[in-house]
Amino acid sequence: MIECYKTDLDGVTERIDAPEAGCWINVVAPTADERRWLEDEVGVLPEFVRSALDEEETSHIDFDEDVNQTFVIVDYPSAEDVEEMRDPSMLQYTTLPLSVVLIPEKDLLVTISLYENLVIEDLAHGRVRQLNTRLRTRFLLLLLLRVSQRYLIYLRRIDRLSNKTEAKLYAAMRNEELIQMLSLEKSLVYFSTSLKSDEVTLNKIMHGRVIQLYEDDQELLEDVLIEIRQAIEMCSIYSNTLSGTMDTFASLISNNLNIVMKVLTVITIVMAIPNIIFGFYGMNVDLPIEGVPFFDSWVFPTLVALVACLVAAWIFKKKGMWH
Repeated sequence: MIECYKTDLDGVTERIDAPEAGCWINVVAPTADERRWLEDEVGVLPEFVRSALDEEETSHIDFDEDVNQTFVIVDYPSAEDVEEMRDPSMLQYTTLPLSVVLIPEKDLLVTISLYENLVIEDLAHGRVRQLNTRLRTRFLLLLLLRVSQRYLIYLRRIDRLSNKTEAKLYAAMRNEELIQMLSLEKSLVYFSTSLKSDEVTLNKIMHGRVIQLYEDDQELLEDVLIEIRQAIEMCSIYSNTLSGTMDTFASLISNNLNIVMKVLTVITIVMAIPNIIFGFYGMNVDLPIEGVPFFDSWVFPTLVALVACLVAAWIFKKKGMWH
């Protein structure tokens, strides 16, 4: 899918039919024909297109002096596919690459992404103030600011969800909640890795060597850096908290298992006593008390077994092995 947008003189960004100077070209999951159009008609370098469509590509910035093109790729948080999953125990967030190509020779800006995402939708539907497709540097910074804000939104969601799941685990420890906690922990690992890569890219932009920075954009760039660093700090705090919670529940599960095994062991020992006593009476040998009516009946071994079981149970309880 390819869409073109341009900001008019009144500051309103509207969709246009064909690319022209000062416009923004949004490309989402391009087909083979659309890729060729990007390379042949728009002039985007083939290696930039390949990198933009590589799902494993990490955040970085590149500049080609021969054609005067700047390529910026950042990782944005994604939860669109996760929210459609029917099984809530598998809830998990991930990160995906979003690429921006600056072409000053043609006065164009191109964004390339593998999937539709909320960041691009916010830019396209006018939810971002001061957006102007003619101001490529400001457009890039506003996009990065929106990405960092999306990270903060999802981090708060993860925190709320982990608190709810933790409360459920305290009430009843089930596998579904444990799997969900593990999924959230993995999501925080993805976020942490991507945020640190995005911060490195922002620091390179801040130096002004690859992308020309203007005085009016300096404050916006500082806001983006503040948001990214806040997201990194929040991600670190939530990750440590969630990791500690998972370790605590692992210890509780192990402790509960030890208690169950201890109780079963005590029951097994106590229940083995009657078998030993009745085993003597089952042997085909003469007993010293054989012939005495009381000792020769079933009542005596039964009473002995019962008393022995009670004594053994009392000893285990006194030693704290029976609760």
